[in-house]
Amino acid sequence: MVKMRYLRVCLSFLAAVSCFVPVQTANAMTASEYFADGNRLFRDDLYWAALLRYRQAQEEGMDTALLHYNMGVAHYRAGQHIRARDELSQALGDPSLRVAAQYNLGLNAYELGEVDEALSWFRLARDQNVNEKIQSFAVVAISRIRDEQATPDEFEVRVAEREKKRDFADFQFRVRIGFGTDDNVFRSPAEPYIDRSEPTAPVVTPVVQSGAFMPLSLSAKYLVNSLKFEGFYVAYKLAGRYYQDKEIENANEYQHEASFGSEYSRKEGSRERIVHSAFAVSQHVETYFDPDDGTARDIDGTSIEDRMDYLRYGPELRLRQSHERLAIGAHIKGQLWNYETQEVVPEYDHEYLLLRLYGQYKFTSTSLFRLTAEGYSRRYGDRPSYDLDGQPRLGNPNTRYDYYAVELTARQRVFDSLWFGFDVQRTERIDQYVGYYDYTRDSAGVQIHWTPGERFDIEARGIYHLYDYPNAFAYNNPNQARKTQESAEMRLTADFHITRHLSLVAEGRYRETVSNDARLQFERYQYTLGVRWEQ
Repeated sequence: MVKMRYLRVCLSFLAAVSCFVPVQTANAMTASEYFADGNRLFRDDLYWAALLRYRQAQEEGMDTALLHYNMGVAHYRAGQHIRARDELSQALGDPSLRVAAQYNLGLNAYELGEVDEALSWFRLARDQNVNEKIQSFAVVAISRIRDEQATPDEFEVRVAEREKKRDFADFQFRVRIGFGTDDNVFRSPAEPYIDRSEPTAPVVTPVVQSGAFMPLSLSAKYLVNSLKFEGFYVAYKLAGRYYQDKEIENANEYQHEASFGSEYSRKEGSRERIVHSAFAVSQHVETYFDPDDGTARDIDGTSIEDRMDYLRYGPELRLRQSHERLAIGAHIKGQLWNYETQEVVPEYDHEYLLLRLYGQYKFTSTSLFRLTAEGYSRRYGDRPSYDLDGQPRLGNPNTRYDYYAVELTARQRVFDSLWFGFDVQRTERIDQYVGYYDYTRDSAGVQIHWTPGERFDIEARGIYHLYDYPNAFAYNNPNQARKTQESAEMRLTADFHITRHLSLVAEGRYRETVSNDARLQFERYQYTLGVRWEQ
């Protein structure tokens, strides 16, 4: 018993050393930041909290071999050896992780009491010539197990050969479906108002309608790790909301996207470089309805209900370079938005260009600060600009809006199971004609995440926007006051992880917009309950 206990202690020490072979740092509170935070928690020996972060990274769309590797090691440290084996096995297809994954699979198998399997994995790690440190660890592990067990048989050799020939391709799939209720389907104003945009100033009595809907989201990705540090992929995404009653089906909308590109990731010591490039094509479908009653819009009997349907396409590039506490990155995107052809009203076709730069610094293992600056532009091809009296006259130059934004983000962990963050942002929009639709938007947001147990995740988010229009009028009517607008959005999400792949998700959303242009005012609650499957 003493000898076996000594062997377990030695193998645990080797696991502590080997788990740092490739643990990655990543991006902001997207999938990448959740992943980076998980790595930080792992280094602090907070394995359950780290696993939560890794699951959140998966939910945000990350599904790389490195993520599976880190989850596998974290599960091993947390004593969840079956899950550790599943995750580590999914990292074997990456040449840069294969040796480390094989070695850790050996450690994990030994803890499960499957000594024969452990020996087969250690032999694979021993017989490679890529990582001398892990090779020496494997030799020590095998020699110690041999003191306890006999030489492996032919079955172990066959297992090793089979694992050496594993496919290097990876297929990822996620789907979420549920049932929801919406108390203001068409975002209708709650009170009657006088429409000051019309010459006759009619009194409008909106009809607030409610109903049930089915939210649906799906994503699939096929990744081929054909190079040492780079993989190529094709992907598909679908997201939509479908209402059950025919009377409110004008509120249905969906968007699907196909993309292909490459993912590059390389880490040398504490330095890491990530490059993501892609070309995407998206189609968006919704009905252009009147929010006062939900009916499809028309002009003098000619339907324009397809006015908001569009096809957009273009390339994008994401870059990130990190070193210990500091990380910098960039996001570049260029797209063409092609809306459905309209003969009786101007179309919304435009070019979209984006450049975002950020820098992030970790003050401690539990806190970080990020500064983001971005500029983007929408350049329309068939939409006349507004004059200072609020009229978009034919013959005016086409509309061009340029946006500039600065955002400050802070994140702080209070306990292993609780963290919170703040975001503040200022955005300026410049109407490049005479400035009628210029605005300044100040935003403040808060986010809180709590993990009351291994299977539960609870997250609350809220954001407030305040708009300042120096030139625009309410109702675009120069006889009215300057336009005012503010809005608030809140979301509460609770996840219950039934199995590794299956989760139950409950969500509540609230949104309110207040303005002296009563056409824009509305209040809306949405509640959904659904299931999510991911692999």
